[in-house]
Amino acid sequence: MYTIGQVANFLGVSRDTLKFYEDKELVKPKQNIENGYRKYSHFDIYDITTVNFYREIDIEIKKIQELRKSKSIAGIQSLLEEKEQEVLREIEYKKLLLKKLRIVKEDCEKIKQFLGKYIVKEMKPLEIKGEIEHFTAYDEYDTLKNNADSLKKAVTLTSLRRAIHFNENGILEDKFIIVRKVEDLDEEIEGETLSHPKCFYTIIEDGRWSTGGKSIDHNVEESLRKVAIEKGYILLGKVYINLLLATYEDGLERVFLEIYAPIK
Repeated sequence: MYTIGQVANFLGVSRDTLKFYEDKELVKPKQNIENGYRKYSHFDIYDITTVNFYREIDIEIKKIQELRKSKSIAGIQSLLEEKEQEVLREIEYKKLLLKKLRIVKEDCEKIKQFLGKYIVKEMKPLEIKGEIEHFTAYDEYDTLKNNADSLKKAVTLTSLRRAIHFNENGILEDKFIIVRKVEDLDEEIEGETLSHPKCFYTIIEDGRWSTGGKSIDHNVEESLRKVAIEKGYILLGKVYINLLLATYEDGLERVFLEIYAPIK
């Protein structure tokens, strides 16, 4: 027979853990009525190591309690398969999370490299999943949520592109489309695909920290027309704007917008 201190020492668990197992009736050491000391047999040690094993593979206490009552080999197998599926789902989630983190890191690098600069670049294919009237059309956000490429199906404004159609007289159409990046050109696409082989590409800053809350549409349009003349290209009368990153400075938002303006 062993004391609680001896068991805690050679099994590498705390006294509190052993008492917790006892409270949950996962181990039942004999207790001396006179002094209250617990004595653990080798069968109790089997129980503790079994509980430790299942905890190590992240089986919940409630499930272990069920195992203690009665569980055939087939029942244990079923429990482990259930846990395996849970772990696989968690792995997939973590992979997506890692992908998102890397994308945001890349976006930070884009801002450092292209803020205020204009280059010619391809706009890679986007699948159009739907549209909303405006990003403040909150009653339409269910459409956005259901179609967004989001880890937890939260409303994610980065799934939106502001699509502007204009001519020399001004804006003809201004709407917001819900999009998904096409990762593989061979994959099956349900909706319409949007892409342009050649665009002016730039990143601009919006938000009250830099603009004081004023619209910068006119300035952006003017800059695009100026660059087109300087570089000898013709604007095709379309602009696609993506909210790349948002942060804060002095309590005011700094919003960085990624712009593609198709040219020929």
